[in-house]
Amino acid sequence: MNTTLKTLTLLLCMSFIRQNIQAQDIHFSQIFETPILRNPSLAGLYNGDIRIQTVHRNQWNSVTDAYQTTSVSCDYKKHVGNGNDYISIGGQVVYDKAGTIALTTTQILPAINYNKSMSDFKNVYLSLGFMGGIIQRRLDRTKMTTNNQFDGTGFNGVLSDGETFSSNGFSYFDGSVGMSLNSQLGENENNNYYVGLAYHHFNQSKKANFYNTANQSVTPRWVLSSGVRYEMTDNSYFTLQADYNKQGTYQEIIGGAIYSMRIGQNEDVRYLFHCGTYMRWRDAIIPVAKIEFQPLAVAISYDANISALKTSSRGRGGFEISVSYQKYRNNNSSLDAVRCPKF
Repeated sequence: MNTTLKTLTLLLCMSFIRQNIQAQDIHFSQIFETPILRNPSLAGLYNGDIRIQTVHRNQWNSVTDAYQTTSVSCDYKKHVGNGNDYISIGGQVVYDKAGTIALTTTQILPAINYNKSMSDFKNVYLSLGFMGGIIQRRLDRTKMTTNNQFDGTGFNGVLSDGETFSSNGFSYFDGSVGMSLNSQLGENENNNYYVGLAYHHFNQSKKANFYNTANQSVTPRWVLSSGVRYEMTDNSYFTLQADYNKQGTYQEIIGGAIYSMRIGQNEDVRYLFHCGTYMRWRDAIIPVAKIEFQPLAVAISYDANISALKTSSRGRGGFEISVSYQKYRNNNSSLDAVRCPKF
């Protein structure tokens, strides 16, 4: 009975939170593996010509069927003009499924980013990026139950659920814009920083709903992002990254540090081990581990819940795993054409 009570309490809290911050967007703890989702102007800020990243998040699964989210992104960059400018083209696909009624959100968002070189002596770039596409939301009506199906003694699936949905899904267009500045620190080209600001849902589109009543505007979201990479030795470095999100009355701060160390002496192998900790303010502490064996990398993280839900969740939050691929092409590469920050 005690376990049931805790589960019900958690579900009620989650429902209350969801109602009061209904505009909150999908988010990941491994922000370093979802750069385009944070800010479209962060596309192209990596060593390589092509980058493919996928992240899967499983949250609250220890308590109920709640949130499962998968993201796949790709960006490709190409040198343009006679200077060090380059353009990055890519996109983000996100699939989210929540609750026993399988409420799903699918986002297909192409992106483009122009990276303007501001110096011929250091890797200083000012970037302007755009991202926009279709968002679709659906639910599984067959898995939904309501109070109307309670016959006085228990659940009766024969009874109507009493809902008057016009359809089981709807779609709308969404757009985001962002700018960022990145450069090297001092004379060491391996020491870099970036700072960026993104404005999501700038079109403030009117999205439909399942009842086909008055449309609701998508609440815009501001994201301030920053990061610093600093080389400690020839074989090790620190990376610090953070995001501040504001969407309506909802605010979120997430950030952390990762220590990276090359394993072995053969630079051609370039095995890297990364470990560190992130924190979502007043919500979760997030240990992170990542192994890199170029061109592939695998990272895992876990949200240890420290919010008001920790009593019911017993500190268990969300598990994430990511896989990334990052590589220069053999011919016509940007390797010698542009100066890219190393993140």
